[in-house]
Amino acid sequence: MSVPRVLAIAGTDPTGGAGLQADLKAIAAHDGYGMGVVTALVAQNTHGVRSVHVPDVAFLREQLDAVSDDVTIDAVKIGMLGTAPVVRVVTDWLREHRPPVVVVDPVMVATSGDRLLDEDAAAAMGALFGLADLLTPNRAELQVLAELAGAAACAAPASLSALDAARLVASKWDVLVLAKGGHDEGPASDDVLVSPSGSARRFTGPRVATTNTHGTGCSLSSAIATLAARHGDWELAVGVAKPWLTAALRGADALEVGSGNGPIDHGAVIRALLPVVPFTNVWWSDVGSVLQATIECGFLVGLRDGTLDADVFAGYLAQDVHYLRAYEQHLAALAASAAGAGAGAAAAAFWTAASEGCAAEARDLHHRRLAGTHADDPVHPTCAGYLAHLQEAADSGSAAVLAAAVLPCFRVYAWVGAQLGAAPDGHAFADWITAYGDPGFAASSAEATRLVEEMAAAATPSERGRMARAFRRSTEWELAFFAMPLAGAAGEFTC
Repeated sequence: MSVPRVLAIAGTDPTGGAGLQADLKAIAAHDGYGMGVVTALVAQNTHGVRSVHVPDVAFLREQLDAVSDDVTIDAVKIGMLGTAPVVRVVTDWLREHRPPVVVVDPVMVATSGDRLLDEDAAAAMGALFGLADLLTPNRAELQVLAELAGAAACAAPASLSALDAARLVASKWDVLVLAKGGHDEGPASDDVLVSPSGSARRFTGPRVATTNTHGTGCSLSSAIATLAARHGDWELAVGVAKPWLTAALRGADALEVGSGNGPIDHGAVIRALLPVVPFTNVWWSDVGSVLQATIECGFLVGLRDGTLDADVFAGYLAQDVHYLRAYEQHLAALAASAAGAGAGAAAAAFWTAASEGCAAEARDLHHRRLAGTHADDPVHPTCAGYLAHLQEAADSGSAAVLAAAVLPCFRVYAWVGAQLGAAPDGHAFADWITAYGDPGFAASSAEATRLVEEMAAAATPSERGRMARAFRRSTEWELAFFAMPLAGAAGEFTC
């Protein structure tokens, strides 16, 4: 199935809630390819329209021709036109290049009450309506259209019901009319699709309690145009667009855009369907090249195949003792922070157990392996650099940043263990490889990741950025630490 190519012809909204910007969002939300021709530059926000600039209509025609000379248009949605010359240019172009689907949202009165179409332009709209498949006026606009259709000759327009007004308009221009219920009162907000013959189908929906309805009409009409181009049926198009708009209204308040009549959430439905990608997974993907360099590092290659010099390995362990003694203190600080912040006894217990595990590892396994060699080795510059980085995170004033900085020691080591796999019998470093791949350590790595993920979700974007950078730098230091035993005394390394 091809993607519908939908052209929106409309004015702009610099706040993104209405006009061309809203059209493109609605088209994209329904998997259409959106294109846009600007009819007017509108200085507006969530409080209303400040001014409107209408470019020369010759340029409008150039925009329209630039699209139609090159691109097959499956649907067009026409929004704000503003002046009679603009209406005539769009009408003339539409006569020459009429796509299979034409939706006109007769933008005359904004939700804020601002008049967006002058009287001469309104009078010129009749010819355009005759080329349309569907009109989607709001309630105030429907009454204006009823007047243009001759309602005054039979009854005062204001005295007509919405359904009667829609039937009059539909009959006058042989066009479908969607009489929208957004401006009605009561718990329901029903829309009625009226045909030129007078038949009607009602589309029911709940009324959403929100004042953030800016751009509702623009968005709905563009959604319907896209869906009609896909399904080939107007009732299906309206039926699918209606619940989408309801969801967009329900999500509107959470956007917190502007202090007035804010926009709807065009992405609400799509966002609900998307999987949640943990921040820590994004960080892990970010350091993919560092991880690859790590597993290809000469030290780990020699460790895996058993060819690593025993004295080189002992030198590595001596630095690991220095590292773990400092790391133990940072984990203890996280335990104290978790307990003090009321983050939960489980979090405090985890960090405490991890800290105690570091102390035991430094005391037992390393000492057994060192067997009296390298026990007095000074701190290598690479080890010192890594520890300085962790201390900087500890001094940042953010437990979350420190937690992100200590996490790579968990995740990288567990990942390395998985990459190395099981050591065969008699392998020179079998006990160490087994320690890397221990299921209990993998579980600890997963729990540390979960706790850091919770911190990242609760952090501000600024703090989250500091966490990401701390994680990235620690991962780079993990690579440096593995490369250190085969590097020079200055701490430079090659992999």
